[in-house]
Amino acid sequence: MLTLLTDTTKISRVGESTAKRLKKLGISTAQDLLFYFPFRYDDFTRLTPIAELQAGASASVIGRIELIQNKRSFRRRMNITEALITDGTETVKVIWFNQPFIARNLRVGDKVSLAGKVEDDYGGLVMMSPVYEKMQSPQPPLSRGINATPFIKGDKYGPPYQGGNNAIHTQGLVPNYHLTANLTQKQIRFLIKQVINLASLVADWLPEEIKKSAKLINLSEAVKKIHFPKNNSDIKNARERLAFDELFLIQLQSQLVKKNLSLSRAYEIKFYESETKKFVDSLPFKLTDAQRQAAWEILRDLGKDRPMSRLLEGDVGSGKTIVVIIAMLNIALNNQQAVLMVPTEILARQHYDTVFRLLKNFNVKVGLVTRSQKEISKSQAPMTKQTLNSNDQKIKLNSKNIVDESDIIIGTHTLIQEDVKFNNLALAVIDEQHRFGVEQRKTLLKKNNQELNPHLLSMTATPIPRSLALALYGDFICPLIDISDKLGVKSVEEEYQKLDKTVFPELAIGKLHGKLKAGEKEKIMREFLDNKIKILVSTSVVEVGVDAPNASVIMIEGADRFGLAQSHQFRGRVGRSTHQSIVFFLLIISRGQRWIACKL
Repeated sequence: MLTLLTDTTKISRVGESTAKRLKKLGISTAQDLLFYFPFRYDDFTRLTPIAELQAGASASVIGRIELIQNKRSFRRRMNITEALITDGTETVKVIWFNQPFIARNLRVGDKVSLAGKVEDDYGGLVMMSPVYEKMQSPQPPLSRGINATPFIKGDKYGPPYQGGNNAIHTQGLVPNYHLTANLTQKQIRFLIKQVINLASLVADWLPEEIKKSAKLINLSEAVKKIHFPKNNSDIKNARERLAFDELFLIQLQSQLVKKNLSLSRAYEIKFYESETKKFVDSLPFKLTDAQRQAAWEILRDLGKDRPMSRLLEGDVGSGKTIVVIIAMLNIALNNQQAVLMVPTEILARQHYDTVFRLLKNFNVKVGLVTRSQKEISKSQAPMTKQTLNSNDQKIKLNSKNIVDESDIIIGTHTLIQEDVKFNNLALAVIDEQHRFGVEQRKTLLKKNNQELNPHLLSMTATPIPRSLALALYGDFICPLIDISDKLGVKSVEEEYQKLDKTVFPELAIGKLHGKLKAGEKEKIMREFLDNKIKILVSTSVVEVGVDAPNASVIMIEGADRFGLAQSHQFRGRVGRSTHQSIVFFLLIISRGQRWIACKL
């Protein structure tokens, strides 16, 4: 007997290999199957008579098999299964490729339901590789073979589909799920159909008064309808209930975090007004009103004995870094430590150089900790015997020494991956916060030797929850590193060779991707910033936030493969100076291409 906790291996037609594939999707029990929700639906609610089929459209039909056979295509070296299906109005040809087992599963006279795209085949219509399932309703007598007498127009071949438990792959609103290798939509639907009645055992934890006031359906009903809806209203009601649950739990978690923060204690950071004013006056530009307000609110929070938890959001190039430096300077002046964690080595190096340059007139030690770079620097007085005589030179140390001796530490994931502890961490700043997981942020905050909790400041230009990596930068952005036919998109290497050898042989062109060593990436970016490299070809998954004021044009290949946050970051790589800038997006739409240009 199946229960919510029944292991998937105990469900019919789930062997060890299928169970392993399901586990990759996070599915180990029947309950996991119930809560593995579809992301879209195919609308096959309308049955189309074969006589009304049109080329280029998707359709759902029900009919009987008049002929089905396998044959071998020697030119293409593949098995082809052909069938003729009639519904009394007309006959349509159906073709499946490399699925010879279909001719063993289906026989002449079987009633089948088909769903798929209709194509024009030399003047005749054909359904290419449609999803099929055998109907279980009683079959009237039917002559077998190709010479059988066809149904007359209007002949009844069975009751029309009315939903229910007959067809789940080809009729009605058909759910589609995220898959993994060697797992099909049919398998997922079949397995969920076997356990869907267990939804009535799911405990509804939401209080009745909340459900009533928000006009929400019961959880068990929502689970059933999200998988096998009868109409669009079912989908709407189910999604509203499940979305409410998700947001409600997030709010509860947020309230618990706030409560825990209210009970904990943090460093009270004194505001050094004269030193802060000296720093602001030393900047080569004037702070905006928004920067001043954001900095002041952060400084006020740092002065309290409760841990601050703020998100600093600003468009790319809006000056978030200056606001953070003002806060970190006050931390250092209080003889406490501040850490800035960023997602990439290039961005860490950029922040390190910027902080060191802007704080050159203050007695502050700045450290850099990445996988391949570990440095510490300080202006004014010599630091230790390990330093060189020149104040502006830097020495290489290990992560522990840097963390022990620095007032401000800038680094990547290495800060939480290596066994280091902060002596008195008062402020943790996380740049591009959506690039880090919740547990990673927690790990950073726990790396303090003191009992007091550090203040937390997250910053981002794209406050959109994402697990996808954001983009670095370039005048050509390509999704892949090496040439690949699998995704049909251009690669960095391919584009680099074409531009370097054919299109712009007279210009210096560089390429940048994640397989390069840190030193190589830094050298290429430096040459690009120094205008020695005129065009940079890059992947989108390397870095983010690189500041190149001389860049004025960016062209994004396969822009349809990038999300909103990525596109936002790409757009921000240009237009960072007085030069007129423009962004080109190359979209792949259907079988063609389309350019979209945006002037900044």
